[in-house]
Amino acid sequence: MRPTAQIQKIKVLIADDHAIMRAGLRQILADTPNIAVTGDTESGLEAVRMHRLRPVDVLLLDISTPGHDGLDTLKQIKNEFPHLAVLMLSMQHEDHYAIRTLKAGAAGYLSKRSAPAELVKAICELAAGRTYISAALAQSLAKQLIENKDGPLHATLSDREYQTLIMIASGKSVSDVAATLTLSVKTISMYRSRLLEKLKLRHNAELTHYAIKHHLV
Repeated sequence: MRPTAQIQKIKVLIADDHAIMRAGLRQILADTPNIAVTGDTESGLEAVRMHRLRPVDVLLLDISTPGHDGLDTLKQIKNEFPHLAVLMLSMQHEDHYAIRTLKAGAAGYLSKRSAPAELVKAICELAAGRTYISAALAQSLAKQLIENKDGPLHATLSDREYQTLIMIASGKSVSDVAATLTLSVKTISMYRSRLLEKLKLRHNAELTHYAIKHHLV
């Protein structure tokens, strides 16, 4: 009798600051025979340490992990592990950070609102060496490209300026933003001044209006 061939499982690591979300992702993937979750953490920096000790095939990375922003963590990971496939997860509108994360080295971008089957599909695509974005996101990006050939003004913002824009437009104060990004209030105030200048805006009210108009919040 021939031995049953062992399935080569895709090793996955989860980094998300919500325990319920991590548990939910684990449960979804536990029902998938060819995927094995080797660990999870609330911290992007801890995920880096865990991967050093026990390498994985795909990292699921929340874009808003505490202490070290998801984009910063992504850049660090790609600098140290350029071949690690990273799937960015976000609760925000799909196209908010999609282009920025893909440019920073992410192999895929997915909304946490996506169906479990799409998450599994994305992981399999990344493990096979391909990239993944949802059909809805692809349509949205194509529409933006057609309607804004030169790109919207917020496309000229740096990652930190863009993060500051989104957070202030979402109701956070400069001090709140500073605490979230673990930066000084002076630094965030500088980012705010720069983004207002680039977007040709005068104050937070106009900034919020701009964000709403462009479906950023």
